[in-house]
Amino acid sequence: MITSKQGKSARAPEQTFEEVKYLKQLIEDSVPVRIKMEDGEEVQGTVEYYDHSFIRLTRKGEPNLFIFKHDIKYIVEENS
Repeated sequence: MITSKQGKSARAPEQTFEEVKYLKQLIEDSVPVRIKMEDGEEVQGTVEYYDHSFIRLTRKGEPNLFIFKHDIKYIVEENS
């Protein structure tokens, strides 16, 4: 006997919260990062704050940036 839940593929969760854990860790540990933007530009600094749509990147000797998450291609941790 097959129940209605068997045989159906499980749907992936909409939110895993891994992004939140990762950003919190970057902030707590003040990890220097390099952010590659969708347009190819790269910026470096430390993540100071984030919310659902942007992060704040603090930079030494340069203006701090608010970066929309949809403009980020990837984030790489830099060696200290």
